[in-house]
Amino acid sequence: MKVLLENYYGLHLLEEIDVEGKKGFRDNEYIYFTIPASNNKAIHMEQATLAYHLAEIGYRETALPIPNMAGEWMTTFEEKDYLVMRVQRFQARNTPSHGQKLATFHQQNMKYQYEPQYVSSYGQWKQLWIDKLTYFEHYIAKEGKKQPQAFFRILNDIMPYLIGISENAIQYIRESEAETQFEASDQGTICFHRYENNLLMPIIWPKDLVYDHKTRDLAEFIRSQLFATDQLNIIHTFLGEYESVQPLSLFSWRLLYARLLFPIQIYDFLTTCFQGDSLEDCIPGLESCISTQITYENNLRLLFHDLSIHNRLINIPRVHWL
Repeated sequence: MKVLLENYYGLHLLEEIDVEGKKGFRDNEYIYFTIPASNNKAIHMEQATLAYHLAEIGYRETALPIPNMAGEWMTTFEEKDYLVMRVQRFQARNTPSHGQKLATFHQQNMKYQYEPQYVSSYGQWKQLWIDKLTYFEHYIAKEGKKQPQAFFRILNDIMPYLIGISENAIQYIRESEAETQFEASDQGTICFHRYENNLLMPIIWPKDLVYDHKTRDLAEFIRSQLFATDQLNIIHTFLGEYESVQPLSLFSWRLLYARLLFPIQIYDFLTTCFQGDSLEDCIPGLESCISTQITYENNLRLLFHDLSIHNRLINIPRVHWL
């Protein structure tokens, strides 16, 4: 990729470096990375706009797409399309507490006034979840008839559970939207597609950016902790740090609960499987998804029980079977 950077971007590179498993090149000012581009230019451009906004308000560790010498954002090289990103600096090692850092990020970006068209899920969770459930229910039924293999036999066994818990989450968010007052702090902000400690990583990548309600990131951080048996204290600390900067409204708590109830982790896993080459290779992972749900649901129940006991939130409704 050094040839691409030199010939199409006119860069004079000094050294090659490796960051998060990605190969980059450094000149006197920046570090550059080449990223494969998808066919959806509109999504790339909206995420680029979000990335430039982050850089403007001080997040210099954000990777910014740059145009080539012809003024084009995508460059075709050896019959493939690429984006080139540059980073001014990496994330500082000594940062504020994780919860405070995420809360500040959300608070600052509530001032962003232009809701994207293609990378926004703000206010759309209910319909997106209905569409996801409908698609997977029909797809699995259709493909299961054509491919009567072990993977689909296991899927057919868990489909009543998947449908049931998804419908519970959809109904919960429907009632929350109808019954709960929306506050100013519930406006949209810049978030991450699936928050995985992104603000603690060396680089913020545009491909991870979306526009949504702040509880999206909170839920995905908490979700990752609920699969272990000893992480509830970490979650309590994280939420305490977050609320010290940005208290959560009743509506936010209900959105958080609904998103944690919806089995996004199972849908994400199935999406990866269906895009891969071998469904049979996915069987161990599918069985793991099923077995870890018991721990996940138990921890979710304990978490919201503890939060209510310690008056950390108004006692929001919870599903009776959890």
